[in-house]
Amino acid sequence: MNNVNTPYDDVFRTLLTDCKSLIIPVVNEVFGEHFTGEEKVVLKENEIFLRQQEGDEEKRITDSSFAIVGIESDDSKQYHLECQSTADGSMLIRMYEYDSQIALKEGVMEGAVLNVHFPQSAILYLRHNSNTPDIMKICIHTPGGSVSYPVMVMKVKEYDIDEIFEKKLLFLIPFYIFSYESGLGQINEDVTRLRQLRDTFEMINSRLERMCMDETLDRYTKMTICEMAQKVVEALANKFANVKKEVTSVMGGKVLEYKAKDILRQGESKGKEIGLDALVNTLRDMLPDAEAVHEAVIRNEEYRDVTLEQIRKYY
Repeated sequence: MNNVNTPYDDVFRTLLTDCKSLIIPVVNEVFGEHFTGEEKVVLKENEIFLRQQEGDEEKRITDSSFAIVGIESDDSKQYHLECQSTADGSMLIRMYEYDSQIALKEGVMEGAVLNVHFPQSAILYLRHNSNTPDIMKICIHTPGGSVSYPVMVMKVKEYDIDEIFEKKLLFLIPFYIFSYESGLGQINEDVTRLRQLRDTFEMINSRLERMCMDETLDRYTKMTICEMAQKVVEALANKFANVKKEVTSVMGGKVLEYKAKDILRQGESKGKEIGLDALVNTLRDMLPDAEAVHEAVIRNEEYRDVTLEQIRKYY
């Protein structure tokens, strides 16, 4: 069964791991939820072990299994999302395998009854065609009766850039280049179309920058979005040097001369104060002020309690 990991899976998982809050608007869009964005996203273990007929276990990695916990209570909802770049007839089978294992991991025995709660599930298609359904369904027939549940579908290429910003679907920005996939060959050889593509990504970068200035987006998240956009372009436009150059020059710049996540972890092998000094010195050349450096630093678990005054000490 096809379970090949792609660069796009890695980008999806990195966004979810490093910028958890970005997934909340996606959940709102796909499942019709009304989360505010202030809720807590709790990542679940993503390793699934499936027992084979021979008795061996096969390890699979889900793209995402997570819960969203309410602001004023401990109530939570469980979700499972998979990022799919190509058509795969076995996708629903994999979804059921993953869903059932996710449910079983948190199953509860009550006397002679095993209670399992399946997550709400969805597939994010980076590519789709006229045969791609808007919603899928899994039906389970048991001796005690039948039950079915929906697997929602999100077609990433259906969202234009205005809708992405309007609905705060910033999680989709690294995959936006897929909208141009069918024409990349022509764009690569056409100066005018290259300029138009560059203008589009300059506009995206400017809108992200305005969000940072308005404090509706932090610098670290913007850096991560840009870094992941570069990774997708490098994979998708691998054969189109001009396209790759134009897009990465806009979404890259100084941000992509380093890895945002690596910078945040530079101090881990050093004493905390020495590491903080080195971290601030690295970030201050790339971020506009001490406040932005502080935002980036406190995303590192080890430096979560660092104050703005401590940052200014080394700034």
